[in-house]
Amino acid sequence: MLTKTELSNYCNEAREKYLPHISIDCVVFGFHEGMLKVLLLETKNQEEYYLPGGFLQKVEPIENAANRILKERTGLDDIFLKQFYVFGDPDRSKEHFDLYKEMLPENENWFANRFLTIGYYALVDFFDVDPTPDQFSISCNWVDLNQLPKLGLDHANIINTALGTLRVQLNYQPIGYNLMPKLFTMPELQKLYETILDKKLDRRNFQRRMLGFGILTKAEETRKGGAHKAPYLYSFDMENYKAALTAGLKGGW
Repeated sequence: MLTKTELSNYCNEAREKYLPHISIDCVVFGFHEGMLKVLLLETKNQEEYYLPGGFLQKVEPIENAANRILKERTGLDDIFLKQFYVFGDPDRSKEHFDLYKEMLPENENWFANRFLTIGYYALVDFFDVDPTPDQFSISCNWVDLNQLPKLGLDHANIINTALGTLRVQLNYQPIGYNLMPKLFTMPELQKLYETILDKKLDRRNFQRRMLGFGILTKAEETRKGGAHKAPYLYSFDMENYKAALTAGLKGGW
């Protein structure tokens, strides 16, 4: 939690710099060791976690604001980013207002505003991210999607909505390309799809469909190590992948 002086300074700066009533929250997805992960901030002196987020500057396109916020938290410039929903429950910011209301009068407290938040999801390579906390947080870390800690505000709902959007858009956005490393095995790709869809997929059918789309290129080398036969490595053929996504990867999962 900020001190009264820190809070007052932040609120004064926010009123000068940002549009009131609008915020941005970002669900950053990464994939590592067969697990879908999200980037979360651990707040100071609170047993709660939050999504990376921020506010919209008075003269700034919304997409630029989302990219700026994510660069501050991840260190990345070029991120696959999609707006997916606007969250506007009247009491969604009440937790912040209650937290700081004893420290500042309501007319001076930036967090006393009602905020609509614009939700974005981002897809990144797990290893490219340099997680960086903001001034309200003590840490910024990857967390397994199925082991989420206590989340503040409506951020659990934001994550669930983002995941639902990801499932719907799996056949129309380059989700695999943005979450997988450059080279991967077919079982690793299948695990990504199973994790997003939250269901088991038949191995042979999955491989047949993925190869049938014509979006994968088999590498000359194989994955070394292990007691079993080294599995083939694949990469995405981006020209074919984009063409296939334009038409939609046909058939359900």
